[in-house]
Amino acid sequence: MSAGLIIRFKDVTEDGGVIELVVWRVPRPVPPTDHSYKYRAACSVAGVRVVGFDNETGKGDHCHLHGRELPYRFTTVDASVEDFIAAVEAARSKA
Repeated sequence: MSAGLIIRFKDVTEDGGVIELVVWRVPRPVPPTDHSYKYRAACSVAGVRVVGFDNETGKGDHCHLHGRELPYRFTTVDASVEDFIAAVEAARSKA
């Protein structure tokens, strides 16, 4: 079984920011995670990442908020999308 695309979304905001989200179902978990998804979600403004969520090999589930990399607890794809949207809205409201 190969990876299967679940979600791919990209939007350029009025202020030139870019919001992108991609999720794949993978045949084996991406170490050290134990779920069957590979994902990346990012919001950048002027080429600078403001918010990011991903599960890079070797790092596992984590997020990038306020210039810091923090652990993130992945539960479901839907919950992760909601968490990402909430983090983007919070960051954009502070800008």
